[in-house]
Amino acid sequence: MTDDKITTVELGDGGPQVGVQGLGCMGMSEFYGDTDESAARETLETALAAGVTLFDTADVYGLGANETFLAPFVGAHRDEITLATKFAIERRDDDPHYRGVRNDPAYIRKAVENSLRRLGTDVIDLYYMHRRDPAVPLAESVGAMAELIQQGKVKQLGLSEVTGAELREAHAVHPIAALQSEWSLFSRDIERSAVPAAVELGVTVVPYSPLGRGFLTGAFADAAKELSEGDFRRFQPRFTGDNAKRNAALLEPVHKIAAAHGASAAQVALAWVQQRAQVHGLTVVPIPGTRKSSRLLENVAATRIVLTAEELAQLEPIAGQVAGDRYPDMSSTSAARE
Repeated sequence: MTDDKITTVELGDGGPQVGVQGLGCMGMSEFYGDTDESAARETLETALAAGVTLFDTADVYGLGANETFLAPFVGAHRDEITLATKFAIERRDDDPHYRGVRNDPAYIRKAVENSLRRLGTDVIDLYYMHRRDPAVPLAESVGAMAELIQQGKVKQLGLSEVTGAELREAHAVHPIAALQSEWSLFSRDIERSAVPAAVELGVTVVPYSPLGRGFLTGAFADAAKELSEGDFRRFQPRFTGDNAKRNAALLEPVHKIAAAHGASAAQVALAWVQQRAQVHGLTVVPIPGTRKSSRLLENVAATRIVLTAEELAQLEPIAGQVAGDRYPDMSSTSAARE
């Protein structure tokens, strides 16, 4: 790659210009094993220098620890970055396995204050509903989120893991700037209804896990055997046992195309996601996560790779052949409500 920064795109309708690739910060605090905090902080600076300006966190990551970790970086670069965080997934200190979903207005009002405090800022640029609780009317939740904009605590609204119908319903209450859902060579259920709705409404799509949680890079072939005890991928259906073996075999065309470009498998996988913008006619800002500056630079270099029509055709069948669900429990995903 050159020393030039990555290109920028508009986030939502009339929103800020952001780098065409963002950074997912979750793994800097939890889920992927031990973290070298100094290296992670260096990666944040490397990202900004490369033109990455959308930094993504959530209150659930490390039970707030990830927001607290980002606070010094946010304070040092507040006017240079677009800060995204999320609410809705509830955890408990006394039960590490508990996951609840809260969308009620009272919870939203409390959650935003906690996030503002931890992040050390007075405004959140993009505030997402992390997961949808169908028991709470969407109009109530989005209405409460819209109040935060009126109060100057939030600038733009986002949703995560919603269907196309839910995106349209929410957008009718208040404009939605971004939809964050899993989207990769291995995960394309978002294309069923959410992507067409995003195109129709002018909503930016922010793909999370665009590298299939690292599996698409070839970094590991069986999570249970190769990853540390603290790594949540050991419990993901796609990454262990027979599923992992079958899915690893699907990467052959990815490696072949990577060799033709003098690139890595990760770069081909990211280039595929980046090119969804042209394929579907919408704005796409993937947020691959990494804790290492070297990986960050590798990832942003993928924004300059253009896959040919023939190469895209070779990659097209992969998602339909993947073995295993995205999560052990898919009940909180958009796929469960299609």
